[in-house]
Amino acid sequence: MYAISCVIPVIKSLKDYQVYRISPNDSNRLAIIFDSTNANTSLTCCIEIFDVGGQTPPHRHQGAVEIFFILKGEAIAICDGKSAMVKAGDSLLMPPTGTHLIKNTGSTRLYTLTIMVPNEDFSELISSGIPAELDAEDMAVLGRLNALMPC
Repeated sequence: MYAISCVIPVIKSLKDYQVYRISPNDSNRLAIIFDSTNANTSLTCCIEIFDVGGQTPPHRHQGAVEIFFILKGEAIAICDGKSAMVKAGDSLLMPPTGTHLIKNTGSTRLYTLTIMVPNEDFSELISSGIPAELDAEDMAVLGRLNALMPC
């Protein structure tokens, strides 16, 4: 027989997201949605926002996979010297130990849902950065305000 329990899910809205730039000159911001402090598991889930021409520095993770779902925009993804173009609706999985980067190649900001499992101190790195904010453009994209406007 199975025990019956009711688990209350963790629900967050845009106003709850903590936004950071990891370094002062970074051309991307990360808005933490869930991490090990509020999800009770070893993961980081965030919205990553790249300025036009912005990119992550080349980097790698020891044992974590990093998953990107492109919400808006287009980019080039490079991993261990191999490259692929990605656009809104595409998904991308970066394997552990692969040296990789994402670069916004579009004429607008690039928005990705970025998930890293296990956390590997990713959320701690993000939150040790420089606090930032979501601006009106970010809120319009993430809040789906554009979907409500007539064509």
